[in-house]
Amino acid sequence: MASLFPTLRYGGDYNPEQWPREVWDEDVALMRGAGVTTATVGVFSWGLLEPSDGEYDFEWLDDIMDRLHEGGIRVILATATAAPPAWLVKAHPEMLPVDVNGTTLAFGSRQSYSPSSSAYLEHALRLVTKMAERYGSHPAVEAWHINNEYGCHVTRSYDAESAAAFRVWLEARYGTIEELNRVWGTAFWSQHYSSFDEVGVPSATPTFGNPGQNLDFDRFSSDALLRLHRAEHEVLRRITPDIPITTNFMGFFPDVDYWAWAPYVDFVTDDSYPDPADPDSYVVAAATRDLMRSLGGGKSWLLMEQAPSAVNWRNDNAPKAPGQHRGHTLQAIGRGSDGALHFQWRQSKAGAEKFHSAMVPHAGPDSRVHREVQALGAELASIEGVIGEGVDASVGLVFSWDAWWATRQYATPSRLDYVAEVLDWYRPFLDRGVGCDFVSVEATDEVLAQYRVIVLPSLVAVPEALLERLDAWVTAGGTLVVGRQSAILDENLHVRLGGYLGALRRTLGVRVEEFAPCAERAVTLDGSVEGHGVDWQEFVVVDDAEIVASFADGLTAGGAAVTRREQGTGSAWYVATRPDAQLAGAVAARALAETGVEGLIATPAPGVEAVERGSVRFIINHSGTEQTVTVAGEGLTLAAHDAVLVPRH
Repeated sequence: MASLFPTLRYGGDYNPEQWPREVWDEDVALMRGAGVTTATVGVFSWGLLEPSDGEYDFEWLDDIMDRLHEGGIRVILATATAAPPAWLVKAHPEMLPVDVNGTTLAFGSRQSYSPSSSAYLEHALRLVTKMAERYGSHPAVEAWHINNEYGCHVTRSYDAESAAAFRVWLEARYGTIEELNRVWGTAFWSQHYSSFDEVGVPSATPTFGNPGQNLDFDRFSSDALLRLHRAEHEVLRRITPDIPITTNFMGFFPDVDYWAWAPYVDFVTDDSYPDPADPDSYVVAAATRDLMRSLGGGKSWLLMEQAPSAVNWRNDNAPKAPGQHRGHTLQAIGRGSDGALHFQWRQSKAGAEKFHSAMVPHAGPDSRVHREVQALGAELASIEGVIGEGVDASVGLVFSWDAWWATRQYATPSRLDYVAEVLDWYRPFLDRGVGCDFVSVEATDEVLAQYRVIVLPSLVAVPEALLERLDAWVTAGGTLVVGRQSAILDENLHVRLGGYLGALRRTLGVRVEEFAPCAERAVTLDGSVEGHGVDWQEFVVVDDAEIVASFADGLTAGGAAVTRREQGTGSAWYVATRPDAQLAGAVAARALAETGVEGLIATPAPGVEAVERGSVRFIINHSGTEQTVTVAGEGLTLAAHDAVLVPRH
């Protein structure tokens, strides 16, 4: 695959407007010394670029763009629309977002706009047009960066303009009010509507809101933000058709469906901040990198933001240990990123993020952080054989924002942490060095055919069409692993009657009669796979499957806990509990063995991952202790937070 960039990109957000101009030349010199290739400029500069309505000041931005170009630094130029200025909010107070309780959120932070605000959109597009016309031919620009972290703080708004837009969205989706009533199940609790004019946003209610309304408002809110992105995208594409366009995603972000967004960026970018104090944060980070690659259909992506050390929003903001930032960066490169950018270049002296670490910290360039920044820049410049390359994956994990939104609703069998359940099933493959992709519920037969193993980790809500495709995929030789509570609802959150699971009842050879949550208690299993369940049991009726393990205790003692059924040349597993690490690892190992997939790591070692990309094998020890591991038949000892890059033969 080709990359949009000539080399691995290195650098980060640069906010020169925070500093006097005598600092700017020093910045460019330090960037050159650190191997910086790229600066992201202008992200939060609307108030300086347009200090009053229709009055623009581009002189300072012209100056820094020219300085960066003269220094050999390319620019990812932001459209500056992420933080509207005070004058705009004063002129149009109706643009401010409103929370679920009806409280208007005031100016004084960022993202001070409702996603459905017509006033915000009008003024944002006016600024974007000016930016595109002025800088579209500037030789420093290598990409456009639209807005910033859409939905990070305001994912949905309950104002009057949003309510009106929601009704338009619903009418386009359902066509008739009768169809909306059917899908939302409004016969329950006397919620029937006679016209779309009667439908409002799901603001605070006396008790549980309508599940269909809540889900559709989640969908609408993601689409409302996407509408803003697409509007800016259309302006940039029209005026600067040859400049690539992106906006930064935020990994496993709950409120925006990135499957729907990915077609509207030329390359996927991500902001990633694993907690240095959490020994398992590398697992979330690895999964996030694989998700970004998957969103782009396997193409390379770009790490847009990371911190070289501590962040500033956790209760305790731990710094990164020596070597830890290098490991995070190489993990991203190994899993498909064509570079590593940061927030930010120079650590702020004032403002809400002044304690967020930067490539040039408060201590200045004569510091541990900046010396590591310099060394990392030199190392990235020396890596060959990876840019533009993909990553081979034998395993696909089906991931759905609709399913995630379904788990966040109330009045469900238990409170389910969807991403945690996904990671339960992702980790055993990561530990063994097996490549994983994430797969949309819209995946075609051709996409499914790429994988030897597919996992449905607690995919609560799923269209029946995918279940039918998976049934055919199993018959053709695939191994399917289905986790607890999968396919109990359809895409409208209607229950699948007759034993849940839908078409998977045939594939798995089981039905689920009843759930038996057992909060905060381990569940013992008897059978040929080792491990325990966590917090959950089910009454499983086995119609046509092998019982691999049974529940040894609890309400369902003696009943099936893990089953397997052969179908055609494939097989399908069902796990009727939340697996602990041992059980998930045992099922994953069996699934890999029966499909002939071998991982890079023979015996998992704590905190160690291995991944191959292009002509390089990346082996990273994220733990704080020395680890010995065998990777692709070769024994290695890695110091704490060390990483080794090995050429592939």
